[in-house]
Amino acid sequence: MMFTERPLPERFPAALAAGFDTVEMLFPYEANLADLRAALDATGQSMALINTPRTDWNGAAMGLAAIDGAQELFRRDLDRAVTAAGTLGATFIHVMAGNSSGAKAHDTFLENLDRAARNYPDQQFSIEPLSPINTPGYFLNDFDQAAGILDDLGAANVGFQFDAFHGAMIHGDVLDLWDHHGHRAVHVQIAGPPDRAEPQHSDLPLEEFLQRLDRDGYDGVVSGEYHPAGRTEDGLGWTDFPSRTGS
Repeated sequence: MMFTERPLPERFPAALAAGFDTVEMLFPYEANLADLRAALDATGQSMALINTPRTDWNGAAMGLAAIDGAQELFRRDLDRAVTAAGTLGATFIHVMAGNSSGAKAHDTFLENLDRAARNYPDQQFSIEPLSPINTPGYFLNDFDQAAGILDDLGAANVGFQFDAFHGAMIHGDVLDLWDHHGHRAVHVQIAGPPDRAEPQHSDLPLEEFLQRLDRDGYDGVVSGEYHPAGRTEDGLGWTDFPSRTGS
């Protein structure tokens, strides 16, 4: 989402120059993985996270993991994601649930997450609730729902992807949400609600949120996942907020 004013190969050194030694790339599948690996090697950056592929099957542009009847297609996409993560050294694969609802969707999501966790025990996975305002119809749309799924799953290599933007859009009070679910977080993303622009120019209590992460001992990545209002570098004031948390 950031540095998109440049061609893809130029985004890595631009991000490094702006102070980011870690990056995430939601959908690397249309690029040449060897070229992406070379770009990472050239800058010395690490890849924090990728998503499972988008897919056009049955209009399911937001993933397949909770869609009954698409289990074989999910396995194909999962294998593709694990291959990409291995090439890029991605710490996490965000397993996208897709647009679905109901008890069968819940059971299918658990089944597919369990398969991912067991078949790839050395890979870390994450799940992320998405706001129904921004992604209507998406199965995983509530933080308590995600916590319950993780409890039912009980897999050490599947964790909570805490997106403060979606938290604000779904529940409102991000600080209270962190108090309830921050202990589960393995990856954190930030953006400014309601338009998903720079987090410091929004209703997100950014400085207090980052301080809360530090207070509670969160030691993972904090990723800027937003649409810059202009040139990416012109909106990076949030990286100067006092916090030892990585970006």
